[in-house]
Amino acid sequence: MTDLPPNAQNPDNNDVAPELLRKLRQKQGTWVEWGVAIAQLQKLGYDPQTIFEATGFEPIQQNQVIVGAQVYNSIEKAGASEAVRSHYTTRGSDVLYELRLLSQEERAAAAELTYQQKLDLDEAREVAKAIKDFSRFRTLPEGFENHPGDAVAYQCWKLARQNSDLQERSRLIAKGLRFAHSQTARKQIEQLLTDFTVVPKRPAPLFPFYRLDSEEELPRIIPVVGELPLTPQDLKVVPLIEEIEPFRMVKFAGEQAWVPLPGWQILLSAEDPVVILSKSDRFPNQTQNPSQPVLVVIDRAQREWDDISYFVVDNSGELDFQWFETPPEIPLLGKIIVIVRPKKILDENVTKDFWQIDE
Repeated sequence: MTDLPPNAQNPDNNDVAPELLRKLRQKQGTWVEWGVAIAQLQKLGYDPQTIFEATGFEPIQQNQVIVGAQVYNSIEKAGASEAVRSHYTTRGSDVLYELRLLSQEERAAAAELTYQQKLDLDEAREVAKAIKDFSRFRTLPEGFENHPGDAVAYQCWKLARQNSDLQERSRLIAKGLRFAHSQTARKQIEQLLTDFTVVPKRPAPLFPFYRLDSEEELPRIIPVVGELPLTPQDLKVVPLIEEIEPFRMVKFAGEQAWVPLPGWQILLSAEDPVVILSKSDRFPNQTQNPSQPVLVVIDRAQREWDDISYFVVDNSGELDFQWFETPPEIPLLGKIIVIVRPKKILDENVTKDFWQIDE
């Protein structure tokens, strides 16, 4: 029997956890029940690695079934049909996982669509994105109704109009007709069969990437004791600072942290800058390079739209980075002013030996 982790100290959990682990190990019940059980174990203090060793559920699979079960529960509450609920009780955790960023009502409608169209996870991801983008319209595009099928159809219609390749254009038209729910949406797409006008797609602006190149651009944060006169106790209470690479970020008591950045003019001019830690592969056109940590600097005071910048928005309760070709109908939370890559250091040990640098 797997021992309880140190932070699972409630004696009542001694009977609950082993039974949950046994059911997971023997794959008893549906995948929805697995997701609920794993979530319970994590609340009891079990980390994903411990659950994996005890049950065989890998951490990535644990996350998928936990989130998928949450989505399933929300479509059940939203009144999804019996056929949809029956279908997703026995399969499709990966498909439901892709619907996680949608609202409860959107999830139920999207689940109906993925079930009817027999979509796989990649297609479900496209559907979820189309629905999320469509939901941002305050006034629906002409001819398209508030339905997930029309949301996908609109996305196909928009992309087809921007495409000059007849084969790809035909594929998008066929896909749009497949998903179109309303007759008016179908009519809009059918018009593209005779109207070959291409509406050029405006390229998205480049992300404002910078890279730290010199040692002088990597300052070190040092705690301040105070101003004399001071006591030995004043010196003693200053916390030990531990730098976190690759940006020399430091954490103090509590949840606050600070990170050093050069005095670039764009940062000095920022009125209310904050930093978000991210990965470079989150941004388009960066996937060809190895993923690396980046600092995304946001000026929360800059909330007026312009068409050459990226902004931070609320995407179903999560922060997201977006570029808008036209003024958006959702609030802007701040403007991305700088994205900082870490400094490239071929041999970090060399920089610690001043005699090697002097040579």
